[in-house]
Amino acid sequence: MSEEKSLNFIEEIIEADLAAGKHSSITTRFPPEPNGYLHIGHAKSICLNFGLAIKYGGSTNLRFDDTNPVTEDTEYVESIKEDVRWLGFEWARELYASDYFDQLFDLALQLVEKGLAYVDDSSSEEIATQKGTPTQPGVRNQFAERTIDQNKQLFLKMKEGKYADGSKVLRVRIDMASPNMLLRDPIIYRIKHAHHHRTGDKWCVYPMYDFAHGQSDSIEKITHSICTLEFVPHRDLYDWCIEQLGTFPSKQYEFARLNMTYTVMSKRKLLQLVNEQMVHGWDDPRMSTISGMRRRGYPAAAIREFCERIGVAKRENLIDVGLLEFCVRENLNKTALRRMVVFNPLKLVITNFDKELEILTSENNPEDENGGIREMPFSREIFIEQDDFMEVAPKKYFRLAPGQMVRLKSAYIIQCNEVIKDAEGNITEVHCTYIPESRSGSDSSGIHVKGTLHWVSAKHAIQAEVRLYDRLFKVEDVANAEGDFKDHINPDSLQIISYAYAEPALAKDSINNQFQFLRKGYFAIDKDSTGSKLVFNRTVTLKDAWAKEVKKG
Repeated sequence: MSEEKSLNFIEEIIEADLAAGKHSSITTRFPPEPNGYLHIGHAKSICLNFGLAIKYGGSTNLRFDDTNPVTEDTEYVESIKEDVRWLGFEWARELYASDYFDQLFDLALQLVEKGLAYVDDSSSEEIATQKGTPTQPGVRNQFAERTIDQNKQLFLKMKEGKYADGSKVLRVRIDMASPNMLLRDPIIYRIKHAHHHRTGDKWCVYPMYDFAHGQSDSIEKITHSICTLEFVPHRDLYDWCIEQLGTFPSKQYEFARLNMTYTVMSKRKLLQLVNEQMVHGWDDPRMSTISGMRRRGYPAAAIREFCERIGVAKRENLIDVGLLEFCVRENLNKTALRRMVVFNPLKLVITNFDKELEILTSENNPEDENGGIREMPFSREIFIEQDDFMEVAPKKYFRLAPGQMVRLKSAYIIQCNEVIKDAEGNITEVHCTYIPESRSGSDSSGIHVKGTLHWVSAKHAIQAEVRLYDRLFKVEDVANAEGDFKDHINPDSLQIISYAYAEPALAKDSINNQFQFLRKGYFAIDKDSTGSKLVFNRTVTLKDAWAKEVKKG
């Protein structure tokens, strides 16, 4: 009998709340800011928030934190929705912080009317100085002495657009000596004359995240507001606003964000990579974005499995990207169609093969009993990899060499008889003979060979472009590496093979299919493919090549 999986600390909180009758059901939310594309760190949050709601029969809202009109765009909104759905989740309600701009303004006005908020004309530098230091209390300025009526009139005029950007802010009056610097009269509204992607030019004052976040949770009656650890200091303000306004008592809980080796998780840095054209867009398959991983061929189920394996913790740690790649391999080994593709071709002429064509068959996936079989053309001239032939071979070399035998995958045993060279001494083709009785599945030759090679029929092969992607960075802990993070970009993160040769079955396969190119790795069809040219991205190698490099080092 298998042991039940232990609960993580958030599940323990939820189960205690439900058992105590604190909530009849739970409501979570995923609240991205639409100022960039989601990355693998967001995938962890998505899986957690939606997964908890599914487990406990609750619901999850998708709420866009669109309170900063300068950086936000509907392009990002649409990409986020696509990513969440691709990961396998559906939200109960699609909401926006901008849906609540009227309510949020009214709530801020209530704080003004209660004498708990005031309009400050100080510059951002002056406010920062007046807040003091962690060891020295802050000092309120003369603007904190304004009357309730004065503050109310000024705040309403801010809304009406009477003042310039940065000339005034609304601050809440809490405690200028608080050990939590975020409670030293924080700003909750600022002036920003900017066009908003949803509300247009209706507003020129916008709530700060710390105010909009907690009150949006409260408006939506979010029972468990789950954030990453950097928001621990923000929780006091979250609770203070709810308490002072008497709104629904949403509660914030924090877990460790995902930090992963050979990767950056900062939207700012990802945007820098895109803007400086160090990658080919947000969905570049080397990026840590969900769209990049989707394009690279990572299955959504593998990402969900990865998020499940790393779990939910209270302390930050660095997760090995090799675990994610392991989850991808595990998934694709069970689902990917097997195909043969030659990257660097060497022509073999089978001199005793006197048929124009023979149709062979092979399993689509030996791990899938219902995977079926495919047909493969076999002819007198085939391509193998140049790396699979040596004219002068060392001892215990089990691939093709003069006088040596190998098996062609799902075909015949062949023997190398002659090497043909051009005037410069370059090998142009290799002549072989095949053993007719050695056909795979009905071999009666009695010959045993140690090497098996993949191949394609030269006459029937289709050409394809293959993009070999590797890790974008060459250092393990990019965030803490010395110098600019861009100094650590791996110069070998992309290698393009313009003319690979593939078995024709690939041309018939759906664009949604993922493949194992035998002996080469797992690959997915790229969106750049056309009717006349297929383009494939390497999703992941067959084995962890980086682990070998680390051992060498």
